Amino acid sequence: QVQLQESGPGLVKPSQTLTLTCTVSGGSITINDYSWSWIRQPPGKGLEWIGAIHYSGNTYYSPSLKSRTSISRDTSKNQLTLQLSSVTPEDTAVYYCARRVVGTGYDYWGQGTQVSVSS
Repeated sequence: QVQLQESGPGLVKPSQTLTLTCTVSGGSITINDYSWSWIRQPPGKGLEWIGAIHYSGNTYYSPSLKSRTSISRDTSKNQLTLQLSSVTPEDTAVYYCARRVVGTGYDYWGQGTQVSVSS
């Protein structure tokens, strides 16, 4: 059973960089044909895809967030990291990590972590 667990600060000040970690258990993040995404849901809005890192290590970002986003991985810890710079209150959301079989849908999600941006 694959499990994903997000962690990070619940509160970030405007203009700072948000850093979140997704710890994966029950399966390697380098297994072929899987990608690992970061997705968020602002209050009262739908899900927004932020970006992903493939099993190969290649990264892909939402065009609207690309200039502020970096996704990386630590294969020794089986962890993914999201960094979002220059945050504003509009970045307040529940942030999720999720696994996707390349070319199909998501099969595993973390429980999500609430991040609020406020001074």
